[in-house]
Amino acid sequence: MKFQLALCAALSGITTLSIAAVSPEEAKQLGNELTPFGATKAGNAEGTIPAYEGGLTTAPADFKADSGFWADPFKDEKPLFRIDASNVDQYADKLSDGQKHLLKKNPETWYMDVYPSHRTAAYPQKVMEATVRNATTCNTYNDGLSIEPECRGGLPFPIPKTGNEVMWNQLLRYKNGPTATTTTSSNSWVIDSNGTITKAAEQATFEEFPYYQTDRDDRDPEMYARVFSLNKQPARRAGEVVGINDYLDPTKKPRRAWSYTPGQRRVKLAPEFAYDTPVASQGGVTLFDELQMFAGMQDRFDFKLVGKKEMYIPYNAYKFNFEADQMDQFSDHHANPKYERWELHRVYVVEATLKPGMRHVYSKRHYYLDEDTFGAGLYDAWDQEGNLYRSMFLSGVQLYDKQIPYAVKNVIYDFNKGMYGVINDGLKGGFRIPKEALPERQMNAEAIVSRITQR
Repeated sequence: MKFQLALCAALSGITTLSIAAVSPEEAKQLGNELTPFGATKAGNAEGTIPAYEGGLTTAPADFKADSGFWADPFKDEKPLFRIDASNVDQYADKLSDGQKHLLKKNPETWYMDVYPSHRTAAYPQKVMEATVRNATTCNTYNDGLSIEPECRGGLPFPIPKTGNEVMWNQLLRYKNGPTATTTTSSNSWVIDSNGTITKAAEQATFEEFPYYQTDRDDRDPEMYARVFSLNKQPARRAGEVVGINDYLDPTKKPRRAWSYTPGQRRVKLAPEFAYDTPVASQGGVTLFDELQMFAGMQDRFDFKLVGKKEMYIPYNAYKFNFEADQMDQFSDHHANPKYERWELHRVYVVEATLKPGMRHVYSKRHYYLDEDTFGAGLYDAWDQEGNLYRSMFLSGVQLYDKQIPYAVKNVIYDFNKGMYGVINDGLKGGFRIPKEALPERQMNAEAIVSRITQR
C-alpha cells in the first residue's frame, strides 16, 4: 500500500509520502555507536561532554518521593567558569543569538555559570524498544506534516534525516510518563521593560500523551497530546478552562482547541488557539506555536535540519525548577542568573523559514534541541524585517524516580518590547504523575469542565 501511495505521488508530481525509516543496517547503530534513542553515545574529544552511561535513575538521599519536587543531585557542584559580556566572543560558536544578545545588552547583570555536563536522560525500557523499532518502520507523509499511528510508544525518528522529523521528535518527546503530569499551581510571569513583575496567570494544569498510552484501548490512536488548564488567577479570569488536543495527521484532523468561561457557562471551540496567536494566559509574550518551543502544525515553515553541534543549554536545572525563591527568580531585564545552570551538550540544529505565501509574525526561527531528550534547548525567532524578536531557554531536569526527561519551565524574551516571561513555573505547586490514566469518558470537554469547576 505504501508503494502504491508513493507511486501515485510520483506520477502526480505531489509528494504525499516521505519514507523516513532508515535501513536495517543503519539502525544497527542504535545501542552501539548511538544510544537506543539515537544520540551519540561517546563523549567529545575534549572530555567536556561525557559518554552516555544510562542516565540518572538513582534519587539523592534528600529526595521526598511523590512530593512534586525533585531534589538536586548536583547541588554541591561549583561552576567550571562564567560567560559574561567580557568573554562572550570566546564562546560565541556555542551560544545562540539570544544568549549573545542578552550578554551584550546586560553586561553588568546577566551571566552564564557553566557547570559540568551530565547526561542524565533515562527512559523506560518499553519506550526505548519502541524507539528502536521506529527507526525502520516509522514514516512521515503529507510532506512531513503527518506521521503514522504505528509509531506510537517511542520517539518516532531516533536517526532523523529531515527538519520535520526532528520537530516530530520534539513534539512527541517522552515527558509525561505513561499517565500524565499535573500541577495545582503553574504560574506565568511577565516582566515589562521597567522591571515590573505581573502574574499573568496561575493555573492548575493537566497534560497527557495518548501517544505513549499504548496499553489503553479507549484512546484515539490518532491523538498524540491532550492538555487542559483551569485559571485560578487573576480574579477576572478565575474559573476559565482551556483545552487543546493535537493529532498525528493534522491535515485530516486539525488541532481541537476549546474554552469555557464561567460567564457564558458553556464550552466553545477555539480554532484561533494556534500559530501566531498570542497566549493570553502567558501575558502575550508567547505565541501558541512556540509553547514549550514548538507546538502545533508544521505547515507554515520549511524546516531544515542543519546538523548537530555543541552548545551551552539550560540543563539539570533543579534549582531553577524546584528550589528557587519564587519572587527572587526575577531581575529587571532577565531571569536571575544565580538560579540558572548551563551545561555543554550536543544539539540538533533546525532552521525554519517562512514558506512563500504563508502568514506569520516570524520570518525565520532556529531551534537547538538536546540530542538526548529533544526537550531542553534554545530557540530564536526573527521578525519580518530580519530583527531578532524572541528567544527562549527551555530548561530540563530528569525525574529520576520516574524515568522521565522533563522540560516545561522556560524563560522567553521579547526583544522588540524589552520584556520577558517566566513560563510554566511550578515552584509553588510542584509536578505530579498520577498512578493511573483517567478513562476516556472523563476526558471530553464537558466532563473536564464539570469535574474541575464549580459548574
